[in-house]
Amino acid sequence: MEFNTHKEILQQPQVWRKAYESIRSRKDEIKGFVDKYLNDGYQVVLTGAGSSAYIGDALECALSATRFRGARSIATTDILSCPGIYFNAASKVLLISFARSGDSPESIGAVKAVEQTAGKAAHIFITCNADGLLAKTKGDNILCVLLPPETNDLSLAMTSSCTTMLLACSMISRIDEIESQKEYIDTLSACVEKSIARYEKDLEAIASKDFKRAVFLGSGTLKGISEESRLKLQELTDGTVMCAFDSFLGFRHGPKAVINKDTLIVYLVSPNPDVRRYEMDLMKTIRKQGRYVATVTICQQPVECPETELMIETMLPAGFPDIYGCVSYLFVAQLLGYYKSIFFGLSPDSPSKDGNISRVVEGVTLYI
Repeated sequence: MEFNTHKEILQQPQVWRKAYESIRSRKDEIKGFVDKYLNDGYQVVLTGAGSSAYIGDALECALSATRFRGARSIATTDILSCPGIYFNAASKVLLISFARSGDSPESIGAVKAVEQTAGKAAHIFITCNADGLLAKTKGDNILCVLLPPETNDLSLAMTSSCTTMLLACSMISRIDEIESQKEYIDTLSACVEKSIARYEKDLEAIASKDFKRAVFLGSGTLKGISEESRLKLQELTDGTVMCAFDSFLGFRHGPKAVINKDTLIVYLVSPNPDVRRYEMDLMKTIRKQGRYVATVTICQQPVECPETELMIETMLPAGFPDIYGCVSYLFVAQLLGYYKSIFFGLSPDSPSKDGNISRVVEGVTLYI
């Protein structure tokens, strides 16, 4: 049986290329909007809920080499419940909202909360659903970036929607030089296509191992990617596999206690050799202690590291921009979650047997 989840994982490189062409075709419009507010000193705030929030967490670091340097990631769930903590009458906010459906209460509520709390506000909606409430919200201070319809994932778990929204924001942050970004998108797409073809069976074999916990570790931008990776495996297994994430150095300070003989550990290894020194030290320590089921190591280029059950090399060129390269790690957790869901007898498209979680969050009352 072919599941939507599998199709949506595999389609990602194709839709990334489509998203690039869509954004490039709107260069003047997007650049004019961004220039207007950045030149007036607006603070970029990245927002969303769940996977959409984790996009912001990853980009907060990755955007440091772009015009969006200093962007702050604040989840819609935090903005909605406590807007006064983050904004006041002196705030000038360019809110970039990530939303697959654009219909969740928090997406609309966060926009309203910022409008009511900040002194001045403008919005960029990056969304996958042309029929969503967010996409239909109009205004002179609103720019809607609608992604290819294929990114509006039919399955519960966000896969192509998540990666394409992240890349869309990355491209917008370099809209001044969008033509030269095509090379990066093409390279990323080609490398991930090859990596999926090369490693899918290996990841299916890892998913068949008997683990009940999983830990994803990454540094800098890859900490945000590990956060999203954690969610993919946990939600696709309906919580049967409990997952954690952390930075490599942060993991030493107590969180490392989660590791036991039932644990899968996934290392998202930095392409930066200075960062990697710290990562290798922890990997050696964990290998020596040996309290886990298996380890999976993901890197952009071949690296010398402690023995691992599965080494995944995406083969991106040295010096590849973080704003694009970080996406190359996500297919690993997506496929692990997909195959682990099947291993447990679940439907990857709707793994929540009792409806505990749903594709679009329901039951939230907006008090604004």
